[in-house]
Order: sequence, then structure tokens, then C-alpha cells
Amino acid sequence: MNANQILDASGIAKSFGAVKALVDASLSVSEGEIVALMGANGAGKSTFVKIITGALTPDSGKVLIRGKQARVGSPAEARRSGLVPVYQEPSLIPDLDVADNLRLTDTPVAPFERWVKELGIEGLSLSDMVGDLPLATLRILDLARALASEPDVLLLDEMTAALPSDLVERVLKVTRQQADKGMGVIYVSHRFNEISELCDRATVLRDGQTVGDLVIEPGVEDRAVELMLGQRLDLAAREVNTTRGTIGDTPRVRVKGVAIAPKVTDISFDMYPGEVLGVVALEGQGQDELFECLAGFMPPTAGSIEVNGTTTAFRHPADAIAAGVKFVPGDRADALLAQRSVRENIALPFSARMSSWGWLKMRHERERVEHAIDRLQIDTRAQGEVQRLSGGNQQKVTIGRWLATGVETLLLFDPTRGIDVRTKRQIYPLVRELAEQGSSVLFYTSELEEIPLACDRAVVIFNGRVVDIIDAENADEQTLLRAAYGLTAQEGAA
Repeated sequence: MNANQILDASGIAKSFGAVKALVDASLSVSEGEIVALMGANGAGKSTFVKIITGALTPDSGKVLIRGKQARVGSPAEARRSGLVPVYQEPSLIPDLDVADNLRLTDTPVAPFERWVKELGIEGLSLSDMVGDLPLATLRILDLARALASEPDVLLLDEMTAALPSDLVERVLKVTRQQADKGMGVIYVSHRFNEISELCDRATVLRDGQTVGDLVIEPGVEDRAVELMLGQRLDLAAREVNTTRGTIGDTPRVRVKGVAIAPKVTDISFDMYPGEVLGVVALEGQGQDELFECLAGFMPPTAGSIEVNGTTTAFRHPADAIAAGVKFVPGDRADALLAQRSVRENIALPFSARMSSWGWLKMRHERERVEHAIDRLQIDTRAQGEVQRLSGGNQQKVTIGRWLATGVETLLLFDPTRGIDVRTKRQIYPLVRELAEQGSSVLFYTSELEEIPLACDRAVVIFNGRVVDIIDAENADEQTLLRAAYGLTAQEGAA
């Protein structure tokens, strides 16, 4: 072991049921060192971070702090061991004031207030209610609270994602200063420019394994991208017909200069009848907010959205559905009535025309539900409750609901996440078939290899704005990943 090494996590493995989130992940940090933790979506970064900070217990592997086995069975134990995280989402309790939040973690007030000012926040009162403070302020308060505890190792998870440029500069400056005084830092970020400016090394994860450890030097970005991608091939992609139909000339959906506070700053694109438009973005770049806005869950704070030539102002998801815009969320639990049957879930949009729950009044509606079940080959053996179905079959139910009612514009948010290869083989051609029939499909996926497989074009979002729009034939994984990290950003892409 390096005499100056503070943290050494090695051989970390973690499974959730049949899903192996981590197989063999390792990372070390020495005094005065800032180490970036990198990886594409699904590489295992979040699980690894939660394990070394005590939020999850590994199935195997060990975490050593200054050469001794660390007991990090909880975040509180990790803090006592000297490892303090600042997570991507604020960890302050909104219904309490600042002072009460400090008491919960035994944070000393005087150094906390000093760090708040050092990090650029003026006029904060300990009596301020946390729920009344803006997101950028909450991120700084989380960091100030962590620094006030004088950690041996500070873990920053996408710390700058919601900060304006002046606060970003403060955070980077303070982090470097603390490292120069001997503190170790683990820096999780999708911003290569920050990693290049701040970090000494980068540890790269792929498919739950540490696949490389790089010294930060000119040209390291290309090597990091290569390590993140490896030689992965999606077996489902090999057997799908990827022929393209005719795309219309007039946009069905036009998004112009849309901003959604605080993450989305400038998104513009057109989506046409007959087109599957992919969305590429790493975690937390604003894609969630974009889809929720288009689906009517939240209004934009700037810009406009047109559907079929008419400027819309959806106040509720029902308004979007009435305009022909239908949404399949990333979390199937948000879309399903878990204790109802397959047929009841698919028939939900027809509910206003039911004579009683579970029985459709109109014969043709019953036929459309049955057609959706047959078309998607949905397993209906669990007649009583859809929650008894596999994840893949549950996902097919969420899509089948809109297939039964007819689809003009479909918003698919990571529809193949966590499902088996066989179900993917059914969903890909269905998406293409919908497009060939004239539907418009907006398709976000965390698996980059799906873009050339299912899409006609891809919109790349980085830091809340569109940085590139790439045709499917040019959308190889390396090109997409570089753009998603902001390495090939094209100003004003639309």
C-alpha cells in the first residue's frame, strides 16, 4: 500500500437479484489526490459510490481507510471513518431550517458558515427554511456541511451540475485548495473540461468492473471513451430489421428554445411524422425534465412547444394526451395499476367509457385491447395483478396501452432499461413499425447502441442544452459518447 493512501476499495461486487450492478470494481485515493470516477450510463458508478459511502453493503470486496478495514455499513459510519459524500441530489430536509439540518449531522456551525461564504453564498441565515432555498444554494450548503466536518476523503457526485458558472469556479478552486492541503477527493462528473482542469487521475468503470486507471494529460479523453465503451455488442441489435420508412416534411412537434428551471437551459429540435428521434444524454443533463414537460407534468420556464403547428401550453398530462402526445415513463411503477389485470391496465384510457371497472362497453375497444396484447405477446397468465408479471411484460403493458388507443406522438423514456434481450427484440421493431405507420416517436435510451438500431436521428443534450443532432448512420457509440460528454459540442445545433 502507498504510505500516503487514504482509501482503497477493491474487488467490490454487488447484485440486485439477477442483475449484477458491480462485478469487480476498485478505486484508490491518496493524500492530496483528486481522482475522477468515470463511466457511461449503467457502468455501476452510482452503486459503487453508495457502497464506499455506506449507503449500500457490498456482496464481496473490501474498503480500507488508511490501511484498516472500514466499517461503512451506514453513511454515518462512513462519515466517522473520514469519508464524506456530497450526493447529486440535495440531502437536506426541506421542512427544517438550516440550523436543524446542521444538528442532524452534528455539523459545527462556525466552520459551516465560513465555508458558505468561501463558496460564494451571501446573506444566508441559519433560520432560513431549506425548502425555500434555490437548488444551487442547497448544493453549496451540502458541500459546506461536508467541508465543515474536515473529511479525509471528500466524494463529490456531479457537484457542479446545477450551479451557475461563478459558483462552479468557486467549487473547483476550493476543492483544489483542500486537496493541496492533503485531503483526498473522488470526483464524479460528466464534464471532461472539469476533470481535465481539476483531477490527477481517472478510474473508469464499464459493466460493473474497473477497466482502467488513467493519468490526466492531454488527449486522455479519447482513451477514456475507448475504455468506457470497450467492445460491447448488443445481441438484440443483430437480429432486428432496421429499414426506414418515409419521414414527413412538416414537423409534428417543434421545440423552440425551451428552458425548464433549473437544469434545462436551451433545447430546440423538430420531430416529424414517421420519425424516431433519439435523445442521448448522460445522467442529470435535463432529459427527465424535457420528457415531463412534453408530457404535461411541468411547464417550460421559457421557449415554446408546438404540436401540429399549434403552440401548446399543457397544464396537465391530460392536455398532452388530448393533443395526441402520450408518455411511457422510465419507471414502470409510475404507469401501472399494480393490483389490476393486464387488460384493465391497457384499457385505462378507455375508462371514461366503461360501464363498470374492468369491462369495456364498446366491442371495438375490447378488440383493440386484445390486439395490443397479441401484438406485443404479453403474458396474461397472471390475470389478477400486473405486478406479478416480469419487468419486460410490465413494460409491454405500458406501451400496449397507447398502442390500443392509437399513437400520433409517443414519448418513450428508456423503454428497454432492465428488460431481457427477447423483449428488446419485440420493442425495437414495434417502434419502427409505429414510425412507418406515421407516428412520431421521441426515444430516450441510456444504451447508446440502441440509437442507430431504432432511430433516424439523435438529439444530444449536455448541461441542459442541445449540443448536437446526429443522423443515425453516423451515430456510432464513440461519436455519441463524445458528444454526450460535451467534447464535440456544436453551438446552436437545432
